[in-house]
Amino acid sequence: MLILTVLLTTSCNRPEVVPCDDYRQAMRDFVVRISETARMQHPDFIVIPQNGIELVTLGENANADLAAGYLAAIDGLGQEDLFYGYVRDDEPTPADATEYLLSYLRRSKQAGKCILVTDYCSRPEYVSAARSRCDAEDFVSFAAPSRELDVIPAGAPTHENAQNIVRLSDAQNFLYLLNNEHFESKSTFIDAIANTNYDILITDLFFNDGTAFTTAEVERLKHKANGGKRLVICYMSIGEAEDYRYYWQSEWKRHKPAWLARENPSWPGNYKVRYWDPAWQEIICGSGDSYLNRILAAGFDGVYLDIIDAFEYFER
Repeated sequence: MLILTVLLTTSCNRPEVVPCDDYRQAMRDFVVRISETARMQHPDFIVIPQNGIELVTLGENANADLAAGYLAAIDGLGQEDLFYGYVRDDEPTPADATEYLLSYLRRSKQAGKCILVTDYCSRPEYVSAARSRCDAEDFVSFAAPSRELDVIPAGAPTHENAQNIVRLSDAQNFLYLLNNEHFESKSTFIDAIANTNYDILITDLFFNDGTAFTTAEVERLKHKANGGKRLVICYMSIGEAEDYRYYWQSEWKRHKPAWLARENPSWPGNYKVRYWDPAWQEIICGSGDSYLNRILAAGFDGVYLDIIDAFEYFER
């Protein structure tokens, strides 16, 4: 039966809301569109959805048929809280939650996808355990000492190496650093990254002053301290709109476009979106000044897609 998220246009001139009959497939289709759009310009562009692991199968559990089109469109999968941080930071994830996620992640790994795991822990024994458990699964581990993703962990990355990282499958470690407010300038941020040997950097398109990283700056970020090259992947939220982004229009808070839903109470300034709506998708990956085109123009190697699990909000 067709699901309508809100009433359609009325005589009161309310904006028309596009209906959706399958929230999960709509998100798969959106990711596929992003991948196809990017690869028309950059055939080797890397696409990594974070969370929403259920999308890799077409049924209600990990044993269902794989979503072949979705898997073909992506290179890897990001998963938060697999071993630590599911309930709160620096606490082990409940065993049943870990096993549930592993049931999907293992199938994805068998399908040839690289798995990037972010655990939120800082206690040395937890950091070591998270890395060991990821090694056992052939996943790539990052132990984030802060949920704000604003810290470069002390010490060398696990499996540090001087290789040139050309493909996602080459990577043995990664750094997830979104919030750069503790860095005085772009140059200090770039210098800090340049002094590390992480194989992958996942970061934002913008510095905290609102300016985007230039092609030259992204190129500098691609060089490891030991002379090897790393991949630089750009974070992009596609299941929520953020009121601090370049695309945000101030009148949206009073006169919401049809695709804009409720504010996320856990992250003020972030708003759920009806991600299947063509107007929202144009902002993200349409022609012209779309978010994806800005990322491509800056020279990033790929994109890390967040709030993939937005389908859960609409399925309630």
